Amino acid sequence: MKTPAGGFRQEKEGQPQVSSRQIPEASVTRLPVYLRALVDMAEKGIHTVSSEALAMAAGVNSAKIRKDLSYLGSYGTRGVGYDVEYLIHQISRELGLTQDWAVCIVGIGNLGQALANYSGFAERGFRIAALLDADPAKVGQVVGDVEIGHFDEVERYVKEEEISIAILAVPGAVAQEAADRLCAAGISSILNFTPRVLTVPAGVSLRKVDLSIELQILSFYEQRRVAEESVRRGTARRRLEAGGLLPGSPGAVPAPEQL
Repeated sequence: MKTPAGGFRQEKEGQPQVSSRQIPEASVTRLPVYLRALVDMAEKGIHTVSSEALAMAAGVNSAKIRKDLSYLGSYGTRGVGYDVEYLIHQISRELGLTQDWAVCIVGIGNLGQALANYSGFAERGFRIAALLDADPAKVGQVVGDVEIGHFDEVERYVKEEEISIAILAVPGAVAQEAADRLCAAGISSILNFTPRVLTVPAGVSLRKVDLSIELQILSFYEQRRVAEESVRRGTARRRLEAGGLLPGSPGAVPAPEQL
């Protein structure tokens, strides 16, 4: 495969070609953000992008962009920037999005159903292969074109559908038990939506999504914003009072009705 820089990279058929360099986890977490920004640019007909423009679209600084992309072997062209389509290919390949990943969702409550109906998974190469729940009343129902199966059959689903990734959306009280069962069944990656902190065996990748924590972080920034605005208003008021521009302040010009 020929790269825009003129070099060649060999790719074995049926195997994803990824960078041999170790990529820091912080950089990995930013790659999907870059990919989203690049896809938006491609849809607008943009063919090349500078690190500064990509940084602005992704909400990071340009030095960080250049460092992260260097791990992929992409350095851009001085005075031109990065080829948008090729960069999309590089990042997609590195994230494993150039192949199909079978995913199961465990726990088909309100959150599980919302996840099952989310079309963005398929667009990024994640196929919802199974929906599993321990409630017999839910078994047999269809959500997002997939029939809900019983969690007791998790081993069969994982084997038959070749599932490697599980999304866990069960109550916290049973989260660890469900995770243990998934790992024993052969699941190697878990996205945890439960409030429970999970323990998994070595070799199993675990990511946690806690919406309440994210809201608390937003609350922190909102509180700071309100406090800063309050300080600005207080400072402005003191300046007006010092200049005698507020009614009732020393040296203030009397209002017409007070004359």
